[in-house]
Amino acid sequence: MEGTKYLTEEAVLERGREIKGIPLGLVDKTGRLATGKGAVGTVIEESWFGYKPNSEAEPDFPEAGVELKATPYIHTEHGIRAKERLVCNIIDYMQEYDKTFDTSAFWHKCKAMLLMSYEYIKGRAKTDITIDEVVLFKFPEEDLEIIKRDWEIIRSKIAAGKAHEISEGDTMYLAACTKGANASSVRKQPLSDIPAKQRAYSLKSSYMTSVLNRFIFGSEQNEHIVKDVHKLKEKSFEDILVERLTPYFGKTQEELKKLFGVESTAKNLNELLLAKMLGLKGKLAYTDEFVKANIVPKTINVNPNGSVIESMSFPTFDFIELDNEGRYGWEQSTLYNYLAPTRFFFIIFQKNDNGESVFERVKFWNIPNDDLDEVGRVWKRTVDTIHKGVTITKTPRGYSNDLPKKSESRVAHVRPHGKDSRDTLPLPTGGQLTKQCFWLNNTYIAEQIKER
Repeated sequence: MEGTKYLTEEAVLERGREIKGIPLGLVDKTGRLATGKGAVGTVIEESWFGYKPNSEAEPDFPEAGVELKATPYIHTEHGIRAKERLVCNIIDYMQEYDKTFDTSAFWHKCKAMLLMSYEYIKGRAKTDITIDEVVLFKFPEEDLEIIKRDWEIIRSKIAAGKAHEISEGDTMYLAACTKGANASSVRKQPLSDIPAKQRAYSLKSSYMTSVLNRFIFGSEQNEHIVKDVHKLKEKSFEDILVERLTPYFGKTQEELKKLFGVESTAKNLNELLLAKMLGLKGKLAYTDEFVKANIVPKTINVNPNGSVIESMSFPTFDFIELDNEGRYGWEQSTLYNYLAPTRFFFIIFQKNDNGESVFERVKFWNIPNDDLDEVGRVWKRTVDTIHKGVTITKTPRGYSNDLPKKSESRVAHVRPHGKDSRDTLPLPTGGQLTKQCFWLNNTYIAEQIKER
């Protein structure tokens, strides 16, 4: 790769800061802003720093060892949120499987990054975008230990001939996201003849939200579960968490309430109890590690016979927005981009023969690729039905529709999630329908939590 004139981290940072506040329309010398996704970073590389964009494995500033990354954020009612994951570099399965973390393509390219943040405002012309902050980012020690383990999880699957089984939800902060024009974008992998989806190293959007809030906007960090970073050098975050909860396995909900002096009967009682077991002041879902990794705690209530009491619901969808999503495909959908990178933390309580709720165990889980594809089939069937027009039929028990039923898929279905029959949303073909959402079947969840 051809070098640049910016030979040190300081030189890169100094030049980067000089662009702050300048509309990109005044920066762009080649018309790159009109080229679509990734145009912001490309314009800065080419027209501001004066080097030709490329897809090589070297950092953008090879002498300084710095990679340039323009990252958008959104203002929401809950604060600043990263608009998207930060894609780093394509994974070459044939090369990466026998590397160490220190010699990996990811670490070589991204150990130091010039992060250039800008606000994404829907409808705003790219020519009006301005970079509002520029920082030289290096991973904090506690994050780096988790990222090293994430990388090893990815590498291990490649080395086992299972690159086709890699999922974004396998890992915490560093993920292997799909990268290609469509699902047929595949690459060869070592030790297996099965083609694997093309993937790239990426930092999850949840992790980038944390980075933006801490290093760009100066927000305080959330409460940590693991307060001693040295423990992360010895064991994985997951192992540490399970080890700390194990002494409480087998205790009833009432015993735990008495042990920790909790008198609440709230719906999230089990999460409150878990926070007490871990010595947390706040909620488990708001801890630093859970927020960065987008780990979602879910209580799973199990009957004495092992059946799961409830299916797992996702947020209500807007029929018109879902119809619009159908034009872009499954991997661009809201549901895919929630489910694919998310790790769930199952908190399993099982009823005993006396009807008492017993804290059995916990399990980290993410949806396997084949099952994610099946959810995609259900999503596609839903989109197609909404687009052509939902058929509503009067029955002796009320009304039914032809959206996907639980009997049609072992994994997922669609059913109402409104307050009552009057809680409706408009359909793209006209009329109204009770609010609906996607659900993972309770029978499917029961399969997933079985001890193997």
